[in-house]
Amino acid sequence: MDISEAAKKIREVIREISKVYKGNDRLIESSVAVLLAEGHLLIEGLPGTGKTLLAKALAKTIGGQYSRIQGNPDILPSDILGFHVYRLDGSQRLVKGPIFSNIVFFDELNRAPLRSQAALLEAMQERQATIDGITYPIERPFMVIATQIPVGLGVGVNPLTETLIDRFTASIRSSYVEPRYEFEVVRVSDEAETLENVETILTPRELLDIINLARREVHVDDRIVKYIVDLVTFIRSHEAVEYGPSHRGSVFLYRVARSYALMQGRDYVIPDDVKRFAVEVLAHRITLRQEKEAEGLTPRSIVEQALETVKVPKE
Repeated sequence: MDISEAAKKIREVIREISKVYKGNDRLIESSVAVLLAEGHLLIEGLPGTGKTLLAKALAKTIGGQYSRIQGNPDILPSDILGFHVYRLDGSQRLVKGPIFSNIVFFDELNRAPLRSQAALLEAMQERQATIDGITYPIERPFMVIATQIPVGLGVGVNPLTETLIDRFTASIRSSYVEPRYEFEVVRVSDEAETLENVETILTPRELLDIINLARREVHVDDRIVKYIVDLVTFIRSHEAVEYGPSHRGSVFLYRVARSYALMQGRDYVIPDDVKRFAVEVLAHRITLRQEKEAEGLTPRSIVEQALETVKVPKE
């Protein structure tokens, strides 16, 4: 498979998801780019905006196994990872938890207690899970799509730790769509429930081939790498920023930009690929000084200022 063929397949994946998920093409495109970068996606938004549907449709288009976890105050790490069943002869059998899937949808992650949130860290970073001292690999492709309730909405919310937030490649908001798109949401609602009109475009093996193709064939010039580093450095040194993006943020922006270039049918990354994902990859990694938040500054505005200020590499 070459880049043009891979890009065609990815466009077909996006088209199939768009059959049932209406009104936010950017979120569809971002979720696919994060998947190709072997990352994870955090979605913040109100209930009923189609986040579950997006995850299920994405899993179907790639022929992957889908599982869902519902965040609640009583959920245990074993509900996520799994557990061992011990037999009378002393042997044991693993009962795998929902984390052992290709697309894992964790709804209302910030309703889960911190101990259960922490159960995701090893899986998201190292694609493995340790249960009773035994480590089990999680097969690729593997992606966690999690949602969090907006701050101030509802009760029983546990803010995500900085460590867990940093594991998410990108963070995106999901909101109600315009009436013209809601018309389409209602019109296709029966098909959306069953995904009967969504076709499987890839197999997990073919998806891995595309992921490896992006790594092997899509060139990222050193000037692009320096541009990413300059953006992150600007943000870290900004007077309004208490804590800026980690090195993981720089790496993820590099990988997502590379994936997006492939999605566009190119074997090289351009600055616009970086700009396309800068806010989604970096903003949720920024902690502002309290006095600056009171002045109305936001992490998003800091990233946008960096994009306006940092010199863009030219040909």
